[in-house]
Amino acid sequence: MSQGNISLSHGGGGVETQQLIQTLFYRYFDNDLLKQAEDAAVFETSGALAFTTDSFTVTPLFFKGGDIGKLAVAGTVNDLAMMAAQPLYLSCAFMIEEGLPWKTLERLVQSMAQELKKTGAKVVCGDTKVVPKGAVDQVFINTSGIGQLALPTQTAPTAHGLQAGDVIIVSQDIGRHGAVILAERETLQLQTPIESDCTSVWPAVEALLDAGVPLHALRDATRGGVAAVLNEWAQASAVSIDVQEAQVPISESVQGICELLGFEAYDFANEGTFVLSVPASAASDALAILHQFDFCENAAVIGEVLEFQPGLVILSSAWGAQRVLELPQGELLPRIC
Repeated sequence: MSQGNISLSHGGGGVETQQLIQTLFYRYFDNDLLKQAEDAAVFETSGALAFTTDSFTVTPLFFKGGDIGKLAVAGTVNDLAMMAAQPLYLSCAFMIEEGLPWKTLERLVQSMAQELKKTGAKVVCGDTKVVPKGAVDQVFINTSGIGQLALPTQTAPTAHGLQAGDVIIVSQDIGRHGAVILAERETLQLQTPIESDCTSVWPAVEALLDAGVPLHALRDATRGGVAAVLNEWAQASAVSIDVQEAQVPISESVQGICELLGFEAYDFANEGTFVLSVPASAASDALAILHQFDFCENAAVIGEVLEFQPGLVILSSAWGAQRVLELPQGELLPRIC
């Protein structure tokens, strides 16, 4: 159903707003809680909850492997998953520039609905603001999420939970999202095309939990990439992390972009790749489980947690050379998520 372009009246609270809500949002986010149309969703739950919020702004809106709508859902449910929490309910707020084609907004909402199906989470409340042309760039999306913790709070994964003897695992090859956004902005022609890793990772985390794999720490490697995650962990847990460069999965296309433009894949954002710290004894089980999922087919052990030199992340080459892998500085790529 095409309705032309979004106008300021679609955010005015009247007939056009109701048309937008009824014919678009209710159509794709259909569930009983949302259709109550109250000022707040009321629901019952038990046990410990996780709560997160994030805002999404990316250029271009549509990219290989995803779009801002898919990103908004995956980003929020992944933050819940990293706390070993099953995603349950999301809020969704749109900031829309007047003149955005209705079909563009519908395509984004449809993408969000498809991504929600991967975890069973529901959008149960939301908000729409339409602002004058130029006040935002096409559309910004905010999503907040509530999830049910699958583990007791004292055993939930935490940045403070790394232990000497743990191994570090990445769930797939790194740097895809940042590389895809950069390639599309710069219209780079790649010999081997790549797609963003944007996806909801809860199914893989749930499988790890069901198998009883001890998850000392989990983190999705979004802005700042793997380098940011590992440095934050090393500092929070007062340990050092030794990363074996040869074991880090990086696609040829991502590596090629890095070499061409002088970047490092460790710093590139990911939107469906996460990092785990688990006891060495659980590494083979964790990998076997992850490899069952197509978005984790390149999962690999990339390093280990050590006691000496706390707070440092050391990158070791195949030839024995070592250097400190530092936190990224400055803004590598603006407007990526």
